[in-house]
Parts: sequence; C-alpha cells; structure tokens
Amino acid sequence: MEVTELLAVLMTALLVIAAATLVGPRLRVAAPLLLVAIGVGASFLPAFAAVEIDPELILAGVLPPLLYSSAVSMPAMNFRREFGAISGLSVVLVVASALVLGVFFMLVLPDLGFAWGVALGAVISPTDAVATSIVRQTSVSKRVVAMLDGESLLNDATALVLLRTAIVATAASFSVWGAVGTFAYSVVVALVIGLVVGAANLALRRRVTDSTVNTVISFAVPFVASLPASAVGASGLVAAVVAGLVTGVRAPRELSPQNRLSDSQNWRTVELVLEGAVFLTMGLQIRSIVVDVQEDHAGVAPALLIAVGALVLTIVVRAAYVAPLLRVLSARARHAEAMQPRVQSMHEQIRTEGAVGPFAEMNRRGRSGPSQLAAEAGPEGVAVPAPAEVASPSPSPRLGSGGSRTAPPRASRTRSRRTSSPRRASSRTPSQRTLDQFTRRVTQGLADIEYFLRQPLGWRDGTAVVWAGMRGAVTVAAAQTLPEDTPQRPVLVLIAFAVAALSLLVQGGTVGPLLKRLSPPVDEAELHERNESERTRIFELMRASGDAVPAPEAPVLERSKEAFDASVAHTLAMLAAQRSALLDARDNGLFDADVLADALANLDASEIAIVLRGRLAE
Repeated sequence: MEVTELLAVLMTALLVIAAATLVGPRLRVAAPLLLVAIGVGASFLPAFAAVEIDPELILAGVLPPLLYSSAVSMPAMNFRREFGAISGLSVVLVVASALVLGVFFMLVLPDLGFAWGVALGAVISPTDAVATSIVRQTSVSKRVVAMLDGESLLNDATALVLLRTAIVATAASFSVWGAVGTFAYSVVVALVIGLVVGAANLALRRRVTDSTVNTVISFAVPFVASLPASAVGASGLVAAVVAGLVTGVRAPRELSPQNRLSDSQNWRTVELVLEGAVFLTMGLQIRSIVVDVQEDHAGVAPALLIAVGALVLTIVVRAAYVAPLLRVLSARARHAEAMQPRVQSMHEQIRTEGAVGPFAEMNRRGRSGPSQLAAEAGPEGVAVPAPAEVASPSPSPRLGSGGSRTAPPRASRTRSRRTSSPRRASSRTPSQRTLDQFTRRVTQGLADIEYFLRQPLGWRDGTAVVWAGMRGAVTVAAAQTLPEDTPQRPVLVLIAFAVAALSLLVQGGTVGPLLKRLSPPVDEAELHERNESERTRIFELMRASGDAVPAPEAPVLERSKEAFDASVAHTLAMLAAQRSALLDARDNGLFDADVLADALANLDASEIAIVLRGRLAE
C-alpha cells in the first residue's frame, strides 16, 4: 500500500471512529458494535480483502496504554473496596471458565485434546476493558462498574499465563504447582515493576513544568512498564495497570493542575482512537478468517455452532460463580451492619477525646474485645486494625474464604501472646505516626461500612455483572497467538472471533435495554438530596481547610503589584490546603468518588485561572 493510500485509510478510519461515537447513541447502538459492522463491510473491499493484523500489535501496542489509562482514571478507593470480588472474578472465574470450556472443546472438536481445549478456553475466558466501555453508558450501579472495570484490568494476566501453560502442557507433562508458580511469578514481578515505574514516572514528571512535554512522557509510561515485564516473563499488562493505579492515586498530589488537565484531555483522545481501531480491525479480520476455514475444509457452520455453545457456557459458568459471590458479599455486609455501632462509637470517641484513649482501651482488651474489628468490620476485610497489631510485628488472624478466622502458625501465636500482652501493649507510648495510622484506619473502616450498606448488591446487580462480561480485543488477539502447528488452528481462531463478535452483538446490544428494564425506580428527589448533602459536606471541609491558611498582612498600597502577588499567593495556598484535605478525604473514602472528582476538578480550574491571571499581570 502506497503512502498516500495509507494516509487516506488512516484519515478515513479516524473520521469513521468519530462518526460512530456521535451517531451510535442517537441510533441507540453502542459505538463498538457499529465499528465492528463497518469493519466487516469494509473487509469486502479489494483494498482490505487480505488484511492481517499482527496480534502482538494489539497485546503489546494497544492494550497497555488502554489499560494504563483506565487504571489512572479508576477511583482507587472503589478498587480497594471491591478488590475481593475483583480478584475472584479475575483469577478464579477465568481458571474455572477455561477448564470447563476445555472439556467442552475436547468433546465437540475431534482429536483436539484437553490441553488445546484449555488453551482455547483461556483465550475466550477474559472479559475486555474496551468492551466494558459499553456498560459505563448504562444506569448500572457504581459498584458493578468498579467490579467490571477491575476485573477487565486484571483478568488478562490470568488468561495469558493460563494460555502459555496450556500450550506448554501439549508438549510436556503438566504441573499444577508449576502453573501456580508461573502465575505468581508473572504477577509479583509485574507488580514490582509497575510500582517502580509508577513512582519513577511521578518523580520525573513532577520536575517537568511544560504540559506538552509532560504528556508526551506519560504516553511512554505504559510501555516502560509493560515491555521490561514481558521481557522477564512477567505480565506486561499487569505492570501497566499497576503503574496506572500508582499514577492515578498520587498524581493530584504530585503534578500541577495544568499537567493533569493536559493528560486527561489527550488520553481521552488516545482512548477513543485506540478503542475504535480495535473494533474496526476486529471487523476487518473476520472475513479473512472465514476464508481460511473454508480453504481448510473445516466448515464454517459447525464452528459457529460451537462458538454459540461456548458463549452460552461462559455465561452459565459466570452466573454459577456470581450467584454465590453475591451471597457471600451480602452476608459480610450484614455482619458489617452489626459492627457499625461499635466502629461509630470508636470514631466519635476519637473525635472528642483523641486517639490515645481508644488506642489504649483496645490494647487492654486485646483480641477479646473490639480489636476483632481488624478482620470483621468491613465486608471485604478492609477495616480497622487492632492497635496491638499496629504497634507490634505479630501477624493478624486471616480470613478464610467463608469469613471464618484461621489461626496463625504456633510460633506466630506464641510470639503474638508475648507481644500483644495487655500490660506490654498498654505500657508502650504510641508514636504520633501510630496514632495517626490508627485514626485513619478507623475513619476508613467506618466509611467502608457506610459505602457497602449504602450500595447493597442484589439480584439485579448480579444480572448486570453476568450479562456485562463481554469478550473483545484480548480474545481476538490472543487467539491469533496460537502456534502455527496448533490442531485445527483456523477453526479455533474462528471460534474465538465468533465468540467475541457474538458477545458484543448479543450482550453488548441488549445490556442497555436489559439494565434499564431491571433497574428499580430511582427516587430523583432522594438522589438529588444525597448529592447535595455530599456537596455541602465537601464545601464545609473546603471552607475549614481554607480558613486555616493564614491571611497575608495588609499591604500599604492596596493596588500595588506586591498586594496582587500576595493575594495570588494566599489564594493558591488556600487551594493547595483544600486539595490536600479533599485528597485525604478521598483516601479515607469519606465522599462519593464522582462528587469528589467534580470538586477536585473545580479546584484545578480555579488554580489554572488564577495562574493565568498572574501571568497577565506580569
């Protein structure tokens, strides 16, 4: 293809992506579905008859920036609160789906074998971050969105590691512990690399004042995290996600509003283009894959029937997993509701008397009293640690899968008895840092309980979680990484493509109307009142933190340059104090994530306007 033709194709693709994004909502059709349909239609044109997209371009070139951007914009507090459900959906459900699908493919595809069936099951199992963009446009619960977003950020690592393990198992003996070790290595190393890259990213960009240069550096961050991780056999996608989470949490404290605004605007554009390109190329490749199957004399109709069966099976397995998950979460929520008065009482005592009294009291009571809040206060096990555990290195009890307490090893119990003795614990004078940590965890634990009780999950939410688990770019790209000597490879690739396409068509095309029908009536007045209450509390916090900033001394000449500079400096100091207070509240989970994000955006806009006025006055 000539350079001029390539530029014409790129220009047309950008216009098509923009048009689909605008027209889709008016037609009540999700933009990704329109783009897939347009791609299929374009594949019949001579210029696109033999389009082949390198799958590594998607896995290594498109997904890392998309996942990084999603991680940066995801509310970190919601991710933490839903991490129990997210980790189960990302690991347990993916493995279970791959194994069940492996048996299914072994039975319906002659001479395929279980290992290759599991490999194809691993390809089909993960939900897609791009596909879940459809869900964000519906009225689904924010908890469901957090769970689906978090799942799509992390399940790719499980699927790809399982895919590699299954492929190895076709040529050698399979080891369960070897697979577990491979997965642990992939995730742990990626986690370390992502943390290092995220911290280094902020340390570097904090010193770069030019917003344009700062944003260009941010474009490189997902690849700086993913490429080294992939090179050492870890998950590059997880590394990019972790780097994004670190950036999203710390950026408001580390980067200027100008840099963050530039990041936000440019990354939204990148997301739109990359997401659109993924679905366009998906549609473009379907025709060539069908032709490959026909040339292989394998039959397209049987492959499509198998794809329908596989899609139904993934939905059934997902429903079978989500149903007990919701029951566990509901049981923990009821337990948290019973614990709420105790945590509330502790929080009020800290507010009125300080943290020393509650800290000492909990140390005196030890594990027989309120120190059990460490494991019991929150539905996800994220609550208040016992002060004795904060002050001593002894391990805390762990929660089993059903919420029961499991005892630590004997040596740890002996050490715990020695270190958490009431006399020894109470005889220590806690440092201010320990008291601050204790206060923060009590506040955070109470906020977590209120969050789970305010947004309980019911069968409607479970239906949304099940039906919104769509397949997309990861399935399409991973299928094409199957080795060339894979038995019936064209058929397997077609099945994966068909599952992804059917998932987007059936689930993506109906999820909006389904959730609208299932959603209970919303009391707009109550919702408005709740949001206004949140805003009032935020404004009170901002007023209090702003009033704490000392006012400048009154200058002699009110209209002098010095007076203006002093006024600007005072205003910027107030905005900095208000931002710090709001970020502390964000970390403690005191406010709704969306309302708090609006307040922080208003602060950023105010600071940018003041800085610009200051430049005009120079």
